[in-house]
Amino acid sequence: MSEAREAAKAHWYLIQCKGGESFRAAENLTNQGFHVFHPLLEVEKKRGGKLRWVEEPLFPYYLFIRLDQMDDNWRPIRSTRGVLKLVSFGNTPTAVPTPLVEALIASGEQRQEQPSENVYFRAGEQVEIIDGPLSSLSGVFESAKGDERVIVLLNLINQQQRVELSSRQLRCSES
Repeated sequence: MSEAREAAKAHWYLIQCKGGESFRAAENLTNQGFHVFHPLLEVEKKRGGKLRWVEEPLFPYYLFIRLDQMDDNWRPIRSTRGVLKLVSFGNTPTAVPTPLVEALIASGEQRQEQPSENVYFRAGEQVEIIDGPLSSLSGVFESAKGDERVIVLLNLINQQQRVELSSRQLRCSES
């Protein structure tokens, strides 16, 4: 009996959503009392001619749902608006490894803990790039380019190069 109960305990499963409807599916499933994890990513997009930070799904057509084979009623999931199907192999929904989902949840919490306030730099100030392909390089702040973009001078290949970055990718150098 305990083996059957252990096999039936709550696991994470994957929901495939209809195109562009993962937010709707997550909201509707949550309203029905399901435990849903919809990992989001903040990305910079051009909207109305300006760069803006928007939240987009990390996995555009998918979200995670925690279900117990014994206690949860799975039937309403199929008819929930925004849901296409529960990802299955054959006729059996396949559980997603719990450590994988927990790692995604933890990484999302770490991103939210980072300060989101804009930091203002002064021309000539030493800065360090903390995110992106140039991370860990140091440079000199040259100027701001709008609200979210900055120009940094970097020594690349023995020449000073101007590089345009998001202000969120920088921090003041401690040296």
